[in-house]
Amino acid sequence: MDIILLERVEKLGNIGDVVSVKDGFARNYLLPNKKALRANDANKKVFEANRAKIEAENAEKRSAAEQHSSNVEGKQVVLIRASSNSGQLYGSVSVRDIVEALNADGAEVSKQMIVLERPIKTLGIFDVRVSLHPEVAVNVKVNVARSPDEAELQSQGVDVMAAMFEQDTAGFTEAYDPNAEPGEIVTEEAEEAAAAEGEEQA
Repeated sequence: MDIILLERVEKLGNIGDVVSVKDGFARNYLLPNKKALRANDANKKVFEANRAKIEAENAEKRSAAEQHSSNVEGKQVVLIRASSNSGQLYGSVSVRDIVEALNADGAEVSKQMIVLERPIKTLGIFDVRVSLHPEVAVNVKVNVARSPDEAELQSQGVDVMAAMFEQDTAGFTEAYDPNAEPGEIVTEEAEEAAAAEGEEQA
């Protein structure tokens, strides 16, 4: 389907561009969200007649978004989640979770503005894009941790999962007996059996 764009759409074009898109994308997203018009003769005339007004409104919205961006850009929000020992979350972090955390910090964003490339399913710090306007986007950081203390360590650049893995292996090596033969685990029962065998031989 050929359409006329009423605003800039990423990877498609700018205001006034006539582009061809899949019918489903046009019907389900672009047309109902007033981002485009069907590219027929009547709509082309309407668009050209209103082009100056549409471009002026867009410039006004872009200017408001640029002012808003200073209140959002660079924010870091902390989300506390339970996870397995490997750092996999029980579930995932949703767009709604991010929006609620940002708005609690005074960002004033909506779900439609959050661009999440893939679901967040592990602990760590993630860059998330916030599209305040088709031509204005900023980045925020989402710090997913199991506790506020771990979130603080992650924000300082500490790899909590790597540190936790080192702790686990350190705990294992401390229990290792350096005098044991390779592949042999010394137990009290084995020691007693060895002693009894020695007595029999004597």
